[in-house]
Amino acid sequence: MGADTRAEQTGVVAGSTYRLTVLTQRLIRMEYAPDGIMEDRLTQTVVCRDFPKAECRVWRTAQGGVELHTDFVSVFYDGGPFSPHGLRAENRSPCAGIYCTWRYGDALLENLGGTARTLDGADGSVSLDDGIQSRLQGYAVLDDSASFAHTVEGGFAPRAAGVQDLYFFSYGFAYREALRDFYRLCGPQPLLPRYALGNWWSRFHAYTAEEYLALMDRFADERAPLSVAVVDMDWHITKPTGGGKGWTGYTWNRALFPDPRAFLDALHARGLKVSLNLHPAEGVQVHEEMYPAVAAVLGRDAERSQRIPFDPSDSAFMEAYFAYLHAPREAEGVDFWWIDWQQGTASGAAGLDPLWALNHLHTRHSARAGKRPLILSRYAGVGSHRFPIGFSGDSVISWASLRFQPYFTATAANIGYGWWSHDIGGHAGGKRDDELQVRWLQLGVFSPVLRLHSTSNPFCGKEPWRYGDEVRALMAGLLRLRHRLVPYLYSMNRRAHAEGEPLVQPMYYQYSREALAYRVPNQYLFGTELTVAPITEPMDAVARVGRVTAWLPEGEHFDFFNGLRYAGGRQMVLCRPLSQLPVLAKAGAIIPLTGEGEPLPHGTPNPETLEVRVYGGADGAFDLYEDDGETMAFADGAYALTRFALRWRDAGGTRLTLHMPQAQPYLPAKRNLTVYFMGVLNNDTLSVVWQSAAADAVAVRYEAQAQRLTVRLRGVPCGAQATLAFQTPLALATNDVPARCRAILSEAFVGYEMKAEVDRVITEGTQPNALCSTLVAMDLPPALLHALLEIILA
Repeated sequence: MGADTRAEQTGVVAGSTYRLTVLTQRLIRMEYAPDGIMEDRLTQTVVCRDFPKAECRVWRTAQGGVELHTDFVSVFYDGGPFSPHGLRAENRSPCAGIYCTWRYGDALLENLGGTARTLDGADGSVSLDDGIQSRLQGYAVLDDSASFAHTVEGGFAPRAAGVQDLYFFSYGFAYREALRDFYRLCGPQPLLPRYALGNWWSRFHAYTAEEYLALMDRFADERAPLSVAVVDMDWHITKPTGGGKGWTGYTWNRALFPDPRAFLDALHARGLKVSLNLHPAEGVQVHEEMYPAVAAVLGRDAERSQRIPFDPSDSAFMEAYFAYLHAPREAEGVDFWWIDWQQGTASGAAGLDPLWALNHLHTRHSARAGKRPLILSRYAGVGSHRFPIGFSGDSVISWASLRFQPYFTATAANIGYGWWSHDIGGHAGGKRDDELQVRWLQLGVFSPVLRLHSTSNPFCGKEPWRYGDEVRALMAGLLRLRHRLVPYLYSMNRRAHAEGEPLVQPMYYQYSREALAYRVPNQYLFGTELTVAPITEPMDAVARVGRVTAWLPEGEHFDFFNGLRYAGGRQMVLCRPLSQLPVLAKAGAIIPLTGEGEPLPHGTPNPETLEVRVYGGADGAFDLYEDDGETMAFADGAYALTRFALRWRDAGGTRLTLHMPQAQPYLPAKRNLTVYFMGVLNNDTLSVVWQSAAADAVAVRYEAQAQRLTVRLRGVPCGAQATLAFQTPLALATNDVPARCRAILSEAFVGYEMKAEVDRVITEGTQPNALCSTLVAMDLPPALLHALLEIILA
């Protein structure tokens, strides 16, 4: 960890007490050190300064100052300690603002925001720390002056007094370029294990082993798959004899878990990974079964029966912490740890955040025996994206909490934090609200991590069967959908790691110069193919739909749930019944899912059956990424890509090409593929041309009501290449406006005569503008009018 990370000297301008380093033409490091010793070690925040050479122009002034110019930023510096009059930078990257000059000490006005440490107790919004993106000023400053440096021994060392160490980001609208350079500077997001993208079960409740296993079986019986089983703090002794704090613990509670290894083995046999909760604040207490061993190795007198304090800055303590408190549990079968936060902000080293130290050390410890590192813990400042997954804390069960979480999750991309995990459904407080639970679970399905959680209140569980029949079925269906989405999510996981593109991004990342992209803070990009606009308000009591104002960029869009096709380039009020939320696939989207007919047991294996949804109207391509799901072998090239490419208009027809990967031990030898061409008219000119080994069988069917053409390929072998060629172009189907409006009217709580009259008007209408004006004149309830206009004007 003590490697020299100095940039190319050609990009360095130095004096006796300062150094300016041009990392890129948009990213400048600015250092001042009173003793003249510059920092070349890695720090808590920065882990790489090795960037390609960037051109710059430098002038030294007669007064000992410096002018540094690139194509995107100019720096003016007087050579002394940083001050408002002695250091300024001028951003020249295109942005929305007029005045783009920063002086040292200036507040970052109009910053697009980053994220926050926790949502504990939040009933709605919280303030966010700054990120690296700014629409108006076009610049941001990352201050690394106070962060600790890594030592060659693997410890942490404080920086010298008076050091000033800044990184000036001058990217303007180039948000994705800024984020890629941030990841190069501060490290990439790790590739998550595949199981982390499935459904997690967690609850603050004192389960017995028998109860917990029965619960997992009940989820399986309900066809509600899980991939991660979290056991909260009651896994350990919480009421120690002879005093002590019960929040911290490492000794199994044998009254609840008489045979821990058998319990963990039983969870693994069900396809689940296991995480246990930690509250390390009280160190090692006398009642712990490993107390004598830890006391001995640390040279303490166990006979004195004194608690061994927690101190993450003490390397000897931390070695014992992992060797005696965690390694035995991991040997029994614990897969990763949930580090809950009760250790405050002080440690044995002044200024070292114990949360950051825990995250760093636990992540490093978890990367053992070739495993991918993984923890669940709180955000501990810039650079925390290297320690996924983030636990956002104990939010209040309320619509206000739900309303804030889409914005909170998407905006975290501005500081590179792509893997937030929320308490889906809320943690505590509130009251029973079935609709709220469904809407929150819908958000969870289209979030980075879906973790159901609640407090120990006996009335507050998130099990689907606690709710009425309709909600129960919807919740189980959403949990199945999340597991079906894992092929898509895992491919986006690879993109996040390798390309610096978080799964969830604000709309302005793709449409940085569109004003409306900044006016839909709860709408976000979900990978490369989908846009999500969650419904975070109760549904209208009359129209029986929830509403959200969304922005549809230019181009055509298709609703993932109901197939409605939209023309973009406008804002719209989108209305959905409780069973749906607005998720839009772009024209040309290709979305792989686990096949609907394949059983969805607990766990997230690479599926034998794939469903591939193809949305026309434009060319598209998608690489389905797969590997063994857990080890670091992917870094040495042990992964597989299944490639799909759509040519919407090609040589007078439409073509979808398919390239299956070569045989791998983690892939089935043959796969069944169902390709759905969504929202199209029937076309009987298809031929399937195999460039290598063929499928065992091919079947084609058109479903008129769903407006989709289905091609089933049975037994497609590894290494196969095929072209699905339509000799005449596929044509997009038009929306069946009367039928869709009739479905809305059927559910609305309005008079039957009004329903019949509206249906007649819509059925007989021919011109959308005239039809809309007629409906407006009928004085319909507003939400019902919105729902009808959405369909008519889509």
